[in-house]
Amino acid sequence: MAVFVALGAFLMTLFGGWTAQRVTDRRHLVLGLAGGLMLGVVGLDLLPEALEAAGQEVFGVPQALLLFVGGFLTAHLVERLLASRQAAHGADEREKVPQVGLTAAAALVGHSLLDGVAIGAAFQVGGAMGTTVALAVIAHDFADGFNTYTITSLYGNTRAKAVAMLFAGALAPVVGAASTLLFTLPVEILGSYLGFFGGALLYLAAAEILPEAHHTHPARSTLLCTAAGVGFIWLVVGIAE
Repeated sequence: MAVFVALGAFLMTLFGGWTAQRVTDRRHLVLGLAGGLMLGVVGLDLLPEALEAAGQEVFGVPQALLLFVGGFLTAHLVERLLASRQAAHGADEREKVPQVGLTAAAALVGHSLLDGVAIGAAFQVGGAMGTTVALAVIAHDFADGFNTYTITSLYGNTRAKAVAMLFAGALAPVVGAASTLLFTLPVEILGSYLGFFGGALLYLAAAEILPEAHHTHPARSTLLCTAAGVGFIWLVVGIAE
């Protein structure tokens, strides 16, 4: 049952990526929406789940928050190292580094894999719990597909690579749901991962996606798209609760 339901996440992820491809003439709006979706996913979905699942403190600070900061700093460090390496080979440091986009997209694929694990684990608890979690995952996988394609493309990767990462992200929930037939992921590990991933995703949204959205089109419509992205995730979380 969990694997069958995860097929809905597969289709929704592809739909999100297809939407990102179709609006290339409004790239600044796409990026503004993607930034809002990422901000909403981090602040309203990932971080609360991480705090609940891995809320024990380490020297007075919740473990999930420490990993959140660690994820942010790791994303910053990886980007600077890759940019410095490209500059050392004669490239302009201001140019986008394709490896950063692929790394970020791979992290989103990993997140989608755990979405599938969450669906499978919820169905192990009960049908009602599984259905609730599945609806939340399917709804926000639109954002995952949208962001996976957008981030990969934003950093200068080819369309073929962006589509490949999109399909990997779409298949990930199905694989994750199927894996729960073999093992159960400890809640604390899941919470720790969500905290770390949330920090990395926030860095990409705040330091890359949103500045790029306003670089050539500092329009009010871009801000509205960002707010709409956050509002969409808020709606999804509210319905799921």
